This record gives sequence, C-alpha cells and structure tokens, in this order.
Amino acid sequence: MDHPNGASRAPAARVDTDKLAADMMEQFRQVLSTKRMNELTSRSQSRSSSPAPRDYGTPQPPSQSTPPSYASIKNIPLVPEVPRDARSLRFKNMLHSLSNMPVRWENPGLLDEALRVIPLEQIYNQAEEESQILQAEAASLGNGKKPAWGYQDCVIRALLSWFRHSFFSWVNNPPCSRCYSPTLAVGITSPLPDEQARGANQVEAYRCSNDGCKNYERFPRYNDAFVLLQTRKGRCGEWANCFSMLCRAVGSRVRWVWNAEDHVWTEVYSVHRKRWVHVDVCEEAWDKPRLYTDGWGKKLSYCIAFSADGAQDVTRRYVRDAKHAAERNRAPESVLLYIMDEIRATRRANMSKQDKFRLQGEDAREQKELRGYTVAAVAHEVCKLNPLDIINAQVAPPRQDPDAQKALEGRMSGNSQWIQARGENGRGQSNQQQDPRNQHPR
Repeated sequence: MDHPNGASRAPAARVDTDKLAADMMEQFRQVLSTKRMNELTSRSQSRSSSPAPRDYGTPQPPSQSTPPSYASIKNIPLVPEVPRDARSLRFKNMLHSLSNMPVRWENPGLLDEALRVIPLEQIYNQAEEESQILQAEAASLGNGKKPAWGYQDCVIRALLSWFRHSFFSWVNNPPCSRCYSPTLAVGITSPLPDEQARGANQVEAYRCSNDGCKNYERFPRYNDAFVLLQTRKGRCGEWANCFSMLCRAVGSRVRWVWNAEDHVWTEVYSVHRKRWVHVDVCEEAWDKPRLYTDGWGKKLSYCIAFSADGAQDVTRRYVRDAKHAAERNRAPESVLLYIMDEIRATRRANMSKQDKFRLQGEDAREQKELRGYTVAAVAHEVCKLNPLDIINAQVAPPRQDPDAQKALEGRMSGNSQWIQARGENGRGQSNQQQDPRNQHPR
C-alpha cells in the first residue's frame, strides 16, 4: 500500500528479541551492582565516621541490646564486624573458651596414653576386613567406582563400635555405692579440691532412694580427657571429649562440635571423601547429620565445630530445613563471622604458608558444600510443588527425601525420662522444651 503522500513505506526492521533481552539483563546487573556498591560505601563511611563526643568522666558499660539486623541489605555479603554489645562479647568469650578443647588433644603424652588403652590389633583387623569388603563392592560395580569409605574411615568406624559397646558407660543417676539402690538427683554442688584438680568444674549430688541408707553420691563432670581414660563414664560431654581424643590418637583429624541446644558430637575428616564426616559416639551414628532434626525432632540454632586448626559454623550441615532452625540471637551474623575468623587466625598463626594454603582450600570446599545443602533444600521444596494443586488450591502429599530416611529415629542414649525431658524422643513423639533447670546437661 502506498503512503498518502505517494512515497512507498519501507519494510519494518526485524527486532532481535534475544539481543534486546541480553541488553536489558546487562543494564539491570549494572544498576544492581551500582546500588550495592553505593550501600556498601555508605555503610563503610558510617563506620569510619567520628563518633559523637561523650563524657569520659563516667564510663559507660557495653550496650545490653544486640545491634540491628541490617534487614534492608540482606543481599549484600556479610562483612565481619567486631563485637561491641554485651551479649555479643559474652558469646565471643564463650566460643573462645570452647575452642580450647581440641587443642588439649594435641598433647603427645595424652595421645600415647590413649594408644595404650585401645586394642589396636582388634581395631585394625576389623577396619581391614570392612575396607576389603567395600573395595570388593566397588569393584563389582565396575567403571572405576571408588569404595564408599577409605581405610582410615573404617578405622574410626571400628573405634566407634568398640568405644560404645566395650569401653565407655553411660550415667543417668549413679547407683548408691553403699547399697547399690537407685539414687535421686539433689542438685549441683561445688567440687572438692581433688575433683577440681582433675578438671571437674561442677559436681552433681544424688541421694540414695533407700530410706534405710540415705547415702549421698557425687558425680563429678570431668573435662580432662586424661581423667576420662580412667573413669570411662559420663554423658554426652564426657563421651564426645574422650572419643574425639581417641580419634586423634589413631591419626585422624577431628573436630569437636558444640550445639547451643545442649549436645556435643564429633566430626572426623575423611581424606577419601575430602570432607568432614559427622560422628556421634553416643548414638553410634556415622555420617547422619540429619539425626538431630529429622530423627530426634530437635530445632537447632548454632552448631560450631572446633579443631586445632580453627573454627567453623557448620549449622547448615545439620539444619537442612528452615522449620528445624531455632532462633540465632546470641550475636549478629556478621559478629559470628568475625569470631570465627579470629579463632581461625589464632590457631593458624604459627603455621607454614603451605599448611595455611591447604587449609584455605579445605575451607573453600566446605563452604561450597554447605551452600549446596541450602540449594538442595530449596530445590527439594520446589520439586514437591504441583502446578495443578496450586491452581486448585490443594496441598500435595509430602514427598519423602531419601537422604533423610536414615536419620528417622529417636535418641538411644539415656533413659526414657531423660530423653523426654530434653525433647529428643523423635518426630513422632510429643517433644517438650528443655527445662532450663535441668540438672543433667550433656
């Protein structure tokens, strides 16, 4: 069709939608990058600005409230922040104190004594047998398949079984030493000089339930792994302490994992898998990080792993679903990041550059692993969605996560009343909140 003025219209130019979309995406990224840089610059300037003058004649205590949560800039990577408020400082001091536990296991005299109590021939024979079975299973699959676990992993697995069934014993209420009747908890008492010298910070007191006896029993909570080699009894704290030290004695790198919900366990580094493996000697659990949330039905806030090489927040390994996460309110996340960096720097200060570089590589791989758990959890939730159910406002039945099946069991260590009081009897039970007056921690 001719133009009204008589000139013919030129054909419309074809629009390259792919190029247009790419250009728009690039512009969006530039705008987002500029916005983030401006916010970071503003935040940096606000930190470096001079504080308002104050009266130095009357010293001011640290603030009792935690700093703001920075909710407006959640998409900006965390920057380590020095703890300043009272709560954060208490958290820092506590974590630094806890970080000393694995350092004590580096004592050569302690490790030599540990090797004397371990039936090494039995452990190594059992490990060799399991290792050969795993190698045969891998060979039967072909295609250069690696065994599920290496020989040193099998050594720790054999040590785990021996420790739980033959070496250490669990204590709920110690029996009366006079008439062997059950005892009743009375409370906490101060340690005697001898108990304190052997590493007991507190002592639990018990009274015999036999009215004709009325004897009192003391149960010191020893913290010294050397003493535990002799007493060979306790609860979570004693078990994890002694077992982790024995793992170190047989040549494995170990971590002692502290959980804010009153539990401790072990992680062992698997050279074969190139990752840290969860080990709970109380439950004889190997590589079951979802045991506490999916099995015991616990909500977890902080899971911090300490080793002779530093510290790491490994909560994401044990909390894969937001519904299992408890509130983290002891310090802002940026402060926790600073504390982890501080402990890590202290432990690695005298290391060679080669060792530091190796550990930095391990840290990077572990961070990738922990991020992967978050991504996998989101992907799992997305896969459960059904478009038709969304349209029809129906709720689809939950799909089972195969990775969580091996963790679906309640706690085994401790008696039923103790487990019930701690809320660790499994997802199918009615869990109760832990009583803060509980006389039997760990």
